[in-house]
Amino acid sequence: MKNLSQWLAYCEQLHPKNIDMGLERVRQVAQRMDLYLPCTVITVAGTNGKGSTCAMLEAILMQAGYRTAVYSSPHLVHFEERLRLQGHHVDAEVLRHGFARVEVARTAGAEPVSLTYFEFSTLAIMDVMRMQPLDVAILEVGMGGRLDAVNLIDADCAVITSIDLDHMEFLGNDRETIGFEKAGVMRTGRPVVVSDPVPPQSVLDHALEIGADLWRVGRDFNTRGDPQQWEWAGRGRRYSGLAYPALRGANQLVNAAGVLAALTALREKLPVTAQAIRNGLAMVEFTGRFQIIPGTPSLVLDVAHNPHSVAALAANLDAMGFFPRTHAVFGAMADKDLAPMLARMNPLVDYWYFTDLPTARAASGADLMQRWQAQNTRKDVRGSAYRSPQLALQAALSGADPTDRILVFGSFYTVGGVLQQGLPRLSGAHLASS
Repeated sequence: MKNLSQWLAYCEQLHPKNIDMGLERVRQVAQRMDLYLPCTVITVAGTNGKGSTCAMLEAILMQAGYRTAVYSSPHLVHFEERLRLQGHHVDAEVLRHGFARVEVARTAGAEPVSLTYFEFSTLAIMDVMRMQPLDVAILEVGMGGRLDAVNLIDADCAVITSIDLDHMEFLGNDRETIGFEKAGVMRTGRPVVVSDPVPPQSVLDHALEIGADLWRVGRDFNTRGDPQQWEWAGRGRRYSGLAYPALRGANQLVNAAGVLAALTALREKLPVTAQAIRNGLAMVEFTGRFQIIPGTPSLVLDVAHNPHSVAALAANLDAMGFFPRTHAVFGAMADKDLAPMLARMNPLVDYWYFTDLPTARAASGADLMQRWQAQNTRKDVRGSAYRSPQLALQAALSGADPTDRILVFGSFYTVGGVLQQGLPRLSGAHLASS
């Protein structure tokens, strides 16, 4: 039988497209597998904040004693990161059997069903989930919602985080069209939490049209706080004196508010105590989301890769305090809206280290540098290009003083590229030799 690496290589060449929107093919295979999840299911859709929302839900529910599974994508370093069981990455050997069961179902008919890498691996992961003794499964939508393979499963509660422009070639060119695609995760009569403070009208309209139980921030739940603590109130429940989430960044409070709304909506199925909420928010961890790694210089990792998330990153960097210089390692897909991302970060960055990435979809480091130079108006900023994120990080470390900070951001491949040998602990050469 193939090992996991062999299965992944096999899946990459099965379908002519990386992304092929539609549920007909993947539903056909799921039906042959009689695929379902025998537990409470929470589906999380949105443009930004999905992964953080899943991580907070997981942390709180584990503190409450529930047996959890979380499916998220993409991964940073190892494919096994896509499925966490009780907070731990699934074993490759367990996944291998899931892929084999999908292949049996895929090829069972007169003609094999063509599946994309994402569709095949999603079915395999859900099959592994089905075999586990779970209380709750948290499913992060890969892209969109309505036509995403995750949407095969009818969720007991859906969460829709912030909605912005991304993947426009597949989802549409404006927030209303993209919002309609995200709204496809809603189900009639079941709660849907919309944590975007200004949601597209298409999301609200779809909830009304299908009769979903809409929980909207500002109407059904609210937050307020001071620099030390915050409180949440909504639909007969209040939590006060809460510590801010351990995940850094002001945007995480928006995500946390949606998490508490989802848990309140599910309180009959999954009751949680206030203490579990406090502990979960205090202990939650999530690699690559405004993750600050102490060292000399300081290192910041963030998978911000669209204008909305880059704006949040810039605000979070502003709030960090003073650093003499900021060195930025940046790599991104060629189809991203790069101009506003570069424009938003340029006032904060003193040295750019643009990097190639190991995927055909990526812009080269040289191309990124050219795009940056075309819109840069600062005379005191320099840029250079590198073949890999590791080489770019090494160059940044060589050029940085101990009191500077190094930022690695952009694609998952960029952050994942500097994590290949584990979490970097920076100690500049000027310190090692002193």
